[in-house]
Amino acid sequence: MRLPPASPERELERVTRLLVRGGRVIDPTLGLDAVRDVLVEDGRVAAVGEELLSPPREGDPSPQVIDASGLVVAPGFVDPHAHLCEPGWEHRETIATGVAAAAAGGFTAVCAMPDTDPPVDDPAAVGFVVAAGRRASAARVFPAAAATVGREGERLTEFGEVVGAGAVAVGDAGRAIRSSRLMRLALEYAQSFDIPVLAHAEDPWLAEGAVMHEGVVSTRLGLRGKPDSAEEIGVYRDLALAEATGGRIHLQRISTAASCRLIRQARERGVRVTAEATPHHLLLSHDLLESYGANYKVDPPLRPRADVEAVQAALADGVIDSVATDHAPCHYDEKEQAFDEAPYGAVGFETAFAVLHTELVLKGVVDLPTLIARMSSGPARALGLPNGGLAPNSPADLILIDLGDEWEVDPDAFWSKSRNTPFAGRRLVGRVVRTLVAGETVWTLGDESA
Repeated sequence: MRLPPASPERELERVTRLLVRGGRVIDPTLGLDAVRDVLVEDGRVAAVGEELLSPPREGDPSPQVIDASGLVVAPGFVDPHAHLCEPGWEHRETIATGVAAAAAGGFTAVCAMPDTDPPVDDPAAVGFVVAAGRRASAARVFPAAAATVGREGERLTEFGEVVGAGAVAVGDAGRAIRSSRLMRLALEYAQSFDIPVLAHAEDPWLAEGAVMHEGVVSTRLGLRGKPDSAEEIGVYRDLALAEATGGRIHLQRISTAASCRLIRQARERGVRVTAEATPHHLLLSHDLLESYGANYKVDPPLRPRADVEAVQAALADGVIDSVATDHAPCHYDEKEQAFDEAPYGAVGFETAFAVLHTELVLKGVVDLPTLIARMSSGPARALGLPNGGLAPNSPADLILIDLGDEWEVDPDAFWSKSRNTPFAGRRLVGRVVRTLVAGETVWTLGDESA
């Protein structure tokens, strides 16, 4: 299968004429949920309407037609938080395998975190990620740059230079900026470039050495736990600084009920805050750690069921406006270590939509248009990207979904290099069956995994 270039700098110049006919088009940006056609010309959406025709043009008389009858047609998903591991951790994932896995899950745009080796903290490193994303030729890659040099929390990176090279956000990716003074400066400085600061909101002293949630399960297992308050103190501080500066802040991987309350209150006060939650924090609780299964070891840790339900409610009402996979590949040998020594993280691209559709939509927690909004227009808006909708002249990044497809999660079939999923063996309902970037198919169900 030939995969076309896809990157932040990709110029949509090829003549691509495509008619996606007769699908149930769900587009949160248009407030649309109806059977429609989608017409694509030159890599962009030309029109969405009923029984559209594509008039012939000299030299290109016959547009491609995709019959979408019985399928959902939606904007491609946008992941605001993913770890593509390159450079430095290629045994876990490369940009090429990561964006192939993303496309297989319906993601047409991915924000790559800067926690590589070396970190993405200067224009050359940002340029490397942009170029590698272009070569990878699947989902678009939008780099985030480290907020501080080396992710060490000592001094800010040159925001103007990394933004000029292609970065769409700054943040230290898995590390809180310990200095409140430096976090305040980051929020002030980022406003000059109209980018968000990605916040790993956490009190690092309370979190230090923890491997799971602090509670009855950690006590029973004899494992050091991380309290809810570690996250909540970080959220409170970062919201206060965003309010004081007027800066844009995006809170990553929200996992507690109190954090959701703080975000809701801040938004009511006019704080410029967006927030994300992952599928595993939306669905799984700390009781699963009874098995000592390292694929359940994630950061922040899985929380009690009451927190899970609070995060679900916040996703439903828009307090949490983005789903992020926090795609974090780990090599098999790494997750086979003793639980205390195993790294945090789970892969998420290829299961995110299906597990949330099965567990949230089919069980009435959220409706399908809301889930699609939280996976497309919400994260695109948080990062200031032009993706996430099908309005005329938008990038023609779209997906086709079969809501009735029943399947079982088989990690051996993943496009990702890594297999560390907490959802292995789950029976799911609903699946992306085709992914298009700039009007060109980059993945279809049935393609053989690399």
